[in-house]
Amino acid sequence: MDVSQYLEIFFEETKEHLQNLNEHLLILEREPENENTINEIFRAAHSLKGMAGTMGYKRMQRLTHDMENVFSEIRNGKMKVTSELVDVLFKGLDALETYLGNIQTDSNEGENDNEDIINALNSILNAGLGSEPVKTPVSSSQVKITEAAKEIGDDDNGMMKFKSIKIEDHEKKAMVKAGMLGYNVVGLTIYIQEYCVLKGARAFMVNRTLEEYGEIIKLYPSAQDLEDEKYDLEYSAFIISKEAPEKLAKIAANVSEVKEVVADFVQLSKEDVSSYTASIKIDETSASTKAVRDSSLKAGNAPAAKQAVKPVANRSVRVDIDKLDVLMNLVSELIIAKNGLISISNSNDVVADNVFHEQIEYLERVTTNIHESVMKTRMVPIESVVNRFPRMIRDLSKALSKEMELYMTGEETELDRTVIDEIGDPLMHLLRNAADHGLESNEERTRIGKNSVGSIYLDAYQDGNNVVIEVRDDGAGIDTEKIKNIAIQKGSITEDQAERMTDKDFIDILFQPSFSTAEKVTDVSGRGVGLDVVKTKIEALGGEIEAKTKIGEGSNFIIRLPLTLAIIQALMVIIGTEKYALPLGSIQTVENITKKDIKTLQGKEVINLRGVVVPVVRLGDILQCPKADTQLDELTIVVIKKGDRLAGMVVNELVGQQEIVIKSIGKYIKNHKIISGATILGNGEVALILDVNSLV
Repeated sequence: MDVSQYLEIFFEETKEHLQNLNEHLLILEREPENENTINEIFRAAHSLKGMAGTMGYKRMQRLTHDMENVFSEIRNGKMKVTSELVDVLFKGLDALETYLGNIQTDSNEGENDNEDIINALNSILNAGLGSEPVKTPVSSSQVKITEAAKEIGDDDNGMMKFKSIKIEDHEKKAMVKAGMLGYNVVGLTIYIQEYCVLKGARAFMVNRTLEEYGEIIKLYPSAQDLEDEKYDLEYSAFIISKEAPEKLAKIAANVSEVKEVVADFVQLSKEDVSSYTASIKIDETSASTKAVRDSSLKAGNAPAAKQAVKPVANRSVRVDIDKLDVLMNLVSELIIAKNGLISISNSNDVVADNVFHEQIEYLERVTTNIHESVMKTRMVPIESVVNRFPRMIRDLSKALSKEMELYMTGEETELDRTVIDEIGDPLMHLLRNAADHGLESNEERTRIGKNSVGSIYLDAYQDGNNVVIEVRDDGAGIDTEKIKNIAIQKGSITEDQAERMTDKDFIDILFQPSFSTAEKVTDVSGRGVGLDVVKTKIEALGGEIEAKTKIGEGSNFIIRLPLTLAIIQALMVIIGTEKYALPLGSIQTVENITKKDIKTLQGKEVINLRGVVVPVVRLGDILQCPKADTQLDELTIVVIKKGDRLAGMVVNELVGQQEIVIKSIGKYIKNHKIISGATILGNGEVALILDVNSLV
């Protein structure tokens, strides 16, 4: 049984359970008596424990087991929820997330047992139940060592006879060899809990755990019967190990859903021992003995593991069955269209030409619908990203000693999965900025007549082919005078430049690398790696960000993102002699102007477009395109909009609007920042896609 095949499911479901626990703990902190919330937390912790145990992650299993113990007593009404308990439980969730991260990156949990959290949980549990505090918990499963073994003492090497299980000759020989090399042969009977659902998986987990301390030479019933669940709730295992029965029994009992373990030494008859001893020639000083110890018995060491393959996370999307039904129907129609075209190609009918065009139109409709349907299967609610932020704001509130509330709307708004995976960090930066820089202290808010509790808002909504996410607060707003002074002091701008700059220009300085208005570095901010990282990440996703502010009333950071990164509408243009694609969503207008319409302002070319001064960008010069043979007096300019800014891109010719599939070229050549990818056209040509955000 190879559990690696279940890793993807384990990652997805563990994340869901951890998020569920985070959300319900926040509710529990506000409503300590909420019975539904307590039951939901208990169920999530129990599920998490079972999953971790099945996958063999002992540290995760142990920590969730202790968390489950606490909630079991709360659910039974024997103890109350306290602020101290909630803090410890949140630390426990953070530890579980760390374990999960380690498993994803390194294929193991790491070495941290988090004893401080476990001890804190048990201290709170015992204090709540009125018991003496116990530092480290003993497994809830019972461990029994038979009295018979204690009574035998050293007689017959202290081993107990297991007469009911037939031992094969090769197994007897291995036992005798183990005894001659100083190893123990231990027999264990493992009793599984009555409520265990997957007996086969549970036996596998026990056996895999025991194999870390020795070699199992006998299972009764057989390994195949155990896997097929052809046994009642108990089975026996014989193991060659350096460990004593007591330790092996405790190790097996620590696996979840194990009710009881009975363990003792195993001995063959004296006749068998004599018979097999004669056939084994072992020289304690010889190299062969070492080989036997190191390879044949493998006892006391973990079995050699297969080369760990680092699992890939976040590669799955849960899709509504109705969406798949629609996709299946469309594929059926695609096959019908294909058959129709084949039929026409084999026909000599005069009317075949008209029918051919009809079939092409039909095929075009079907492929467009398939595209839309596939896009919908890739779409994921933004809720999967934002639902972790209430917990973060709660922690920030404590860290900054500021009371604050987070209000979210539009969590059901959907984005492409590839965008969803990348947008979490930028949003986290903006929320931390709002909490640290945006909101005033509670005392200051009270002094100026505001509600002492600060408010942070995260709103998401769809706007055409874009999704807009706003992060705003009701704090002090952005002090542009402060930004100006710091920028001059750091040498980012001169005093002459500052005189000509607008408030928006000063706000844009916040997005420059290493710029920070924080007076000291804290755990929350002040390192100058916030907003420039946000801007870079969002522009890499084909989006844009702008900031608006009003002194005394708050700030608003507005992010616009494309719905999907895979297929876009583009305007195909010719620059020089080469073909390029400009994303249609960024294009404002297309204008024809004469050369005399272009003026020079501060050494740069501009045009006056209906009262608005628009800078002119010569794409042919930037891209170093071969010059066209003809030089026309009339120029075609594609006007691009980014936020409030406009720029006119000079192109030689318009080809037309086209739906294009974006192909990444980052793997093959080093991407230039103004090239966002490439597309393959209908005739097989490759056209580069321009990143208009970078150009502006």
